[in-house]
Amino acid sequence: MKPKSKLQAQVFELSKTLPSITKTQREWAYQHSFEHIGRRSAKGVITCCECGKTFQGDGELIDNLLGAECPHCSAKLKVQTTRQRIFKQTEYFCVATEKAGFQVLRFYLVSAHYKAGQKAQYKINEAVQRWIAPNGKYAIIARLRLMSYYIDLWDFSSKLEIRPEKTVYNIMPACIYPRQKLIPELKRSGYTGDFYRLSPFDLFHTLLSDCRAETLLKAKQTNLLKYFANGNFSKIDSYWASVKICIRNGYQVKDVPLWRDYIDLLLIFGKDLHNAKYVCPADLKAEHDRYVEKRNEWHKRQELDKAKQKALEEEGLLKEMKSRFFGIQFSDGLIQIRTLESVVEYVQEGKAMKHCVFANEYHLKPDSLILSACIGDRRIETVEFSLSKMQVVQSRGVCNLNTEYHNRIINLVNKNKRRIQRRMAA
Repeated sequence: MKPKSKLQAQVFELSKTLPSITKTQREWAYQHSFEHIGRRSAKGVITCCECGKTFQGDGELIDNLLGAECPHCSAKLKVQTTRQRIFKQTEYFCVATEKAGFQVLRFYLVSAHYKAGQKAQYKINEAVQRWIAPNGKYAIIARLRLMSYYIDLWDFSSKLEIRPEKTVYNIMPACIYPRQKLIPELKRSGYTGDFYRLSPFDLFHTLLSDCRAETLLKAKQTNLLKYFANGNFSKIDSYWASVKICIRNGYQVKDVPLWRDYIDLLLIFGKDLHNAKYVCPADLKAEHDRYVEKRNEWHKRQELDKAKQKALEEEGLLKEMKSRFFGIQFSDGLIQIRTLESVVEYVQEGKAMKHCVFANEYHLKPDSLILSACIGDRRIETVEFSLSKMQVVQSRGVCNLNTEYHNRIINLVNKNKRRIQRRMAA
């Protein structure tokens, strides 16, 4: 794609002057991008897939948890007892550098091919560059992708060119080269090398484009930073006054989605959002649940005819926004997950699970797709899925508690998110 702006034209020319990856960087990527494998035979002989040599394992003590160290090449091995002889792994590696005042993130696809008895073979190719200006504006340089559902299939015979914004370019690498060259604007932002499980681009772009991100980072409110950076930082506008109260009083917000719902409830009841008494509760969950109950009681006191009319209006809005996702359901054999398809179902879900999925009008939020996870006829957890980020925002059981199936539910939704993606494109 040809550059369409001055920024893109400048970045495109600067990209040509970037040096190739160094031998030191390449070797570091090979060493840190993967879990190096030790193939253990039934007789306890371990083959190091890094150097190809063998050694005797320590009987039953050597397993996947303890691992082993190769006496020949000193590689830390993840031991697997298997007959498999060939192993393949692919991961992303990132180098953060600076060029002409731009913060540059260079992403490489690293491939490893292991065969028992042979030395490991590695390949590394640059796939994407993210160029971020000091004011937060950015441009993307990347190679072409092959037509596939798999996001890591790149055409490395194609050139690095300007590309349009797509989520596929927001890469979460397996590791980041520790020697980073940073622009001054990032150095003074409070960044210390920790990405707090954010992608490098999300963190750097947020810090450079909004001074409030720097405030959160320096105040060690990293949960708030991570939450809002993941879901579009502009959403923090409605909560910034309350965030400043938390910072001033040294109150750490640990469960940000729950705290955000709680602030929304305070606003509904006209409470002072500049008062630490309300904004910084000692027991967030108890206060949240108390206001949810008040909200539910308020709904019950409404005139029946008015409530019916409102439900009819909201039913139409719900169908207009979410009808394309109606009928989505999937299961792993035990847990069944499906979308909520009417205002009545949102009411029933909120009552059964004793949380605010209806009280806080999640059925009217364009970006939120709500799914119910059940085992048989028993509701287990309610899942909020972000349509813009294509990821689970939160999953809550009764009274907002996590159940023993919490991680299994999130993994099941993530495995089936392409079904949701297809409905969006329909």
